[in-house]
Amino acid sequence: MLSKSLSFVFCVFALAAFSPAQTKISGTMRCGRADTEQQLDVGDNPGHTISINQTTCTWTKPLVIEGTHDTEGVSSQISEIQGSSFASHGYFVDTMANGDKVFLRYEATVTLAAGEMQDVQGKWTYTGGTGKFKGIQGDDTFSGTPGGRGATYDLEGEYTLPK
Repeated sequence: MLSKSLSFVFCVFALAAFSPAQTKISGTMRCGRADTEQQLDVGDNPGHTISINQTTCTWTKPLVIEGTHDTEGVSSQISEIQGSSFASHGYFVDTMANGDKVFLRYEATVTLAAGEMQDVQGKWTYTGGTGKFKGIQGDDTFSGTPGGRGATYDLEGEYTLPK
């Protein structure tokens, strides 16, 4: 019985030694108002709408992944707005300084006051990439602060890349 337990423990440590380590990252990006937007009233309650939009974002403090920083990205998002909050999900294509791309999927909850964003909380998951970022995995959390014509988002999380 002891030898089986020791074999199991050895296997767990061996797998841990060969699995890629998570690397922590953080950054800040600024997204303006939507470049393209379409909004539809649902019609069941006043203020209940569904929208789809696309927004360009720039990094004020870039994420650095494997020594390469990101420069800008494009967010494509679907939102359902009801009263003082809305939920959204979308996709973000992040362009890196070397021209490669990193792909993400995200979900966010937004609180509103007088029709303006007050707070944004969300998470995103890496869904892939090109070039040296092919096979990227991991996730981040983010929070947003509105200001001017858009919002600033602080992100932090972890990623792994295949060896």
